[in-house]
Amino acid sequence: MNLESVSRPVLSICVPVYNEAENLPLLHEAIARVVDPIGLATELLLVDDGSKDDSWKQIQALVEKDPRVRGIKFMHNCGETAASDAGMRHARGKYVMTMDADLQNDPVDIPKFIEALNQGWDCVCGTRVANRGKGDKFIRVASSRIANWVRNKLSKETISDAGCTYRAFKRECVDKLKLYRGLHRFIPTLLKMEGFTVTEISVSNNPRIHGESKY
Repeated sequence: MNLESVSRPVLSICVPVYNEAENLPLLHEAIARVVDPIGLATELLLVDDGSKDDSWKQIQALVEKDPRVRGIKFMHNCGETAASDAGMRHARGKYVMTMDADLQNDPVDIPKFIEALNQGWDCVCGTRVANRGKGDKFIRVASSRIANWVRNKLSKETISDAGCTYRAFKRECVDKLKLYRGLHRFIPTLLKMEGFTVTEISVSNNPRIHGESKY
């Protein structure tokens, strides 16, 4: 492994983790299968949000196994916004990505995010609108669509899937974000308010393999 790519990654992937012990090795493998063949210098930041299972042990094992993996541990459960923010603040990459730990966000889509960023967009948001029914139950899909409509009405935004946290940004975007509880859902709007450009790309929505939704 190129040690320079470890210390100076192109992409930092920040993942909030709450009771996802079974999914973490699978997530690491899935990301590696995508970034290794294309030579994308990547670091993976796993933020343990006060998990009560063996998530932290799994994170420690991955840190020992792969120098691209970094672990951050909260003593108590602080919520998805705080965990995502902590990961982003520790990111060293040119580009910063947030994604879930449960593999419903498919790492196969990572190159599409990088392509859009390389085209000049500052923030690229994943949208599951076309594929939501493949990974979630009807009531969850319906609730999400109602919530998106309300958010867009209140914020005068046009984001089709504000609940999807599968996003990527240029590094300078992170410095402009001031997040507190629940505001991770409004990151695209907050960045637009700072003058950054925002676009959406369609992403996969896989069924959850282990456990239940925590956030």
